[in-house]
Amino acid sequence: MSLSHRTKMIPLPVLEEYCISPDHGFLDGRLPLTRLTSKKYTRWEDIVAQLPSLLQDGSQVRSAIDELEVLALDESILGDVRELRRAYSVLGFMAHAYVWATERPRDVLPECVAGPLLHAADILGVPPLATYSSLVLWNFKVADVCEQPESGCLDLENITTINTFTGTVDESWFYLVSVRFEKIGSSCLNHGLQILRAIRDGDDKAVTDGLNKLAAAIERLSRALMEMETKCEPSVFYFKIRPFLAGWTNMSHLGLPQGVKYGAEGQYQIFSGGSNAQSSLIQTLDILLGVKHSANAAHSSKANQKVNYLDEMKKYMPRQHREFLYHLASVCNISEYVSANASNEPLQKAYGHCIAMLQRFRDNHIQIVTKYIILPSNSKQENSNKKGVLSPIEPNTKAADSSGPKTASCKTIGTGGTKLMPFLKQCRDETIATGEAKKENKN
Repeated sequence: MSLSHRTKMIPLPVLEEYCISPDHGFLDGRLPLTRLTSKKYTRWEDIVAQLPSLLQDGSQVRSAIDELEVLALDESILGDVRELRRAYSVLGFMAHAYVWATERPRDVLPECVAGPLLHAADILGVPPLATYSSLVLWNFKVADVCEQPESGCLDLENITTINTFTGTVDESWFYLVSVRFEKIGSSCLNHGLQILRAIRDGDDKAVTDGLNKLAAAIERLSRALMEMETKCEPSVFYFKIRPFLAGWTNMSHLGLPQGVKYGAEGQYQIFSGGSNAQSSLIQTLDILLGVKHSANAAHSSKANQKVNYLDEMKKYMPRQHREFLYHLASVCNISEYVSANASNEPLQKAYGHCIAMLQRFRDNHIQIVTKYIILPSNSKQENSNKKGVLSPIEPNTKAADSSGPKTASCKTIGTGGTKLMPFLKQCRDETIATGEAKKENKN
């Protein structure tokens, strides 16, 4: 059975069946809860709300968490997905604050955090730590009263974060730009599914129109990404915010050779920290346009073992979003359709425009990473070298500032644990290669 015939036999995904909103994409159609409703968990909420002040002295936040009663997740949480997401977000913030509170990380989470975090993560189908979902998708609120996040409510001027580690405008903005990014991206989901329906209907014009609309939407995503520069200072992000976002992958040089142990009687586990690679939207664009990403040893936590980092990051997405990606991949034949219609100039041009816009997005991402990570990292290294000491980006380095966590090998290692620039450039180059392959096929 040909791919084309097989994809036509499988129904197209319905967004709502995967907790995805036609209007707000992976943000869901309802606003996140800003607080757990049961008073039983008041102390959890109090600690997370006070993190910016507690983290001024790392021992304070650890003491506050160590004193918590060990609580199980009750029916008020288990019976409502928004309660469950809120619990997962709160516990993730506490876990990262506990581990990274000082220059010497703690490699054992207390049972009061580890137990309920493992439970919530298991139900949601995500790892037990702070992820893109807990930091972005489920960590915002509207400034004005608005029962539903209707049109206009999710503008950057009208949303704010629920929790942060630092209390800075910079950290809030860092998360909120991604919230806005996801909102804009809802149109990509709709255009993509419309294109797939048009292919099944044999409507060449509708396919071409849909691709042109998709390209315009991706261009809006690129512009949204660059909004980061307006209210998030690179030095604040690099030195104050980013250390708290790191996970437990490739962090041996910072004192986590085995990762983090979940409870005194638990097991050591290794997970990547929050990363934009965990955005289901970005992987949706790759699936729609047929962009393939290869495995690479540079992205593995194990020496010489090749891994496909983006496939690994699917494990960090909510289970239903991950299942949507698998369903979409099983029915998406846009690239095949474009190849089969090489003589259709408007179609080829529209598809090429999509690839060009996705390349521009990845170029912008590299620009942001250079400004927010590479340049501050180089500056810190230069300053350390002038003082005759090792730079914190080097393995086995002792942090110069004892008031906060050490900066992880930030020149090369992302919060997700991968070698950052090689990974981003590979993604960009593979996007370009997809477009070049279509041009060769046309000729």
